Amino acid sequence: MKAAFYEHTGPAREVLRIEAQDDPVPQPGEVLVRIEASGVNPSDTKMRAGWRGGSMPFRRIVPHSDGAGVIVAVGDGVDRARLHRRVWLYNATALYDGSRAMGTAAELCALPQHQAIDLPAGTTALEGACFGVPACTAHRAVFAEGSVEGLTVLVQGGAGSVAHYAIQFAKLGGARVIATVSSEAKAAHARQAGADEVVNYRTEDAVGQVLAWSGGQGVDRIIEVDLGANLAQDVPLIKANGHIASYSSTAVPEPVFPYYPLAFKGVNLRLVQGFNLPPAARAAAIADLDRWCSQGRLKHAIGAVFPLERIAEAHEALEGKGVIGKVLISLT
Repeated sequence: MKAAFYEHTGPAREVLRIEAQDDPVPQPGEVLVRIEASGVNPSDTKMRAGWRGGSMPFRRIVPHSDGAGVIVAVGDGVDRARLHRRVWLYNATALYDGSRAMGTAAELCALPQHQAIDLPAGTTALEGACFGVPACTAHRAVFAEGSVEGLTVLVQGGAGSVAHYAIQFAKLGGARVIATVSSEAKAAHARQAGADEVVNYRTEDAVGQVLAWSGGQGVDRIIEVDLGANLAQDVPLIKANGHIASYSSTAVPEPVFPYYPLAFKGVNLRLVQGFNLPPAARAAAIADLDRWCSQGRLKHAIGAVFPLERIAEAHEALEGKGVIGKVLISLT
């Protein structure tokens, strides 16, 4: 098979290579998937770049945890009825715990059968490659504390891949949704996802505007894309006994935590890791994705698609932050 890989960390064009490799063989309990689409996530580019001094957990890494394709072989103990099923994948690489090095940036990928989920009716491989990290992370962030029916939810960074799903999920759950963005194009993107109100934090007083929209009360929940960078906004905006669900803190990886301003409100802070969801949370996300996609109720924001041969450009496109929507690799 043809696969992309890197053997040391660094800039995409310097370390990513594409070569023929031996076809993987599914082990007991595994399926072999012919990959049609591979999703590029910030975690993939950060690991490849050696973000925060991260070391190589394996000698050679085929990147990307998300993907979609067709099951072409099964290992012992796997029902052969799964052959030829169209599936989406999650945690193909598992670099966070050092357990798997072979991701979806390849023509074939073998992985445990429970990590290959049947694609919902009417869903393309490119769309399915958006589910593993963005959609499942968003689902956990929105619903970890229960129903959002009748609540006001603030989605920080409302044009991101996780945020695009978070806005939709919160709306489907019956919430009023406010989103923050950094440009007019991103504002349009957040509104297209269903945001009721959108504020440009670069040109407007985001805190004042959100408080005005909430009648001075603030919001019940915040879905946070960059906790350390946005705490100064989150503290005045979160209601007493509200919930902040953060899935990243890239700009300020070690934030100074304003304990008492949040403690006096009884605020609950949850850190969401899309690679490491509790089994029940993963199952709930899978079930809702299948239902909503089959009903035609979800929109999938695909920003750019590259062939495998241009994987370095795909990584650079994500790192450059100029693409609105998901960056994907097509292998068909």
